[in-house]
Amino acid sequence: MIAGLRKPTEGTVRILGLDPFTDRAQVRQLLGVQLQQAYLHGSLTARELVNLYRSFYPHPLEAEQALEMVELSEKANTRFDDLSGGQMQRLSIALALIGRPQVVILDELTTGLDPKARRRIWATIESLAEQTVILVSHAMDEVERLCDRVALIDAGRIIAQGTPAQLRQQAGVETLVDAFVGLTGREWDHDEEDD
Repeated sequence: MIAGLRKPTEGTVRILGLDPFTDRAQVRQLLGVQLQQAYLHGSLTARELVNLYRSFYPHPLEAEQALEMVELSEKANTRFDDLSGGQMQRLSIALALIGRPQVVILDELTTGLDPKARRRIWATIESLAEQTVILVSHAMDEVERLCDRVALIDAGRIIAQGTPAQLRQQAGVETLVDAFVGLTGREWDHDEEDD
């Protein structure tokens, strides 16, 4: 609904004061979206897809910068269909960020990535200090590392919200397992050994 892919059955959705349906063109310039699964043109290379997406925005990232950000420079000339699942996911993240969006929606950000690639993508997301990031995840370690605020959602309704620590305290458990939506926009203090 936030991305304008589905109309709400009730209530309203606004992105920086804009309606994702009636203000679709404006919202698309402000919003970057990475879906859980990418359905991109399989015969285009990673570089061709990045350049295609660059053409949609007035001041996009440079193609090489976008590919480097997700560590796909060496796969720039590889067709999308020939990328591994994790590489497809990383390319989707680059495409979500290519237009320098003010708001980024990342749906199951690290699905299909190995632990090392997950940590690299986390570092990329942590560097997005100027954007508001909406992270949808079932991975509590990811939520705790990347989000300052969390909303637990059940059947489309927010049933609890707060910081990860507040939600753990409210639940009376050390870790939470459920679907999370997290908002980021601050730097995290963490030790590499805790990763």
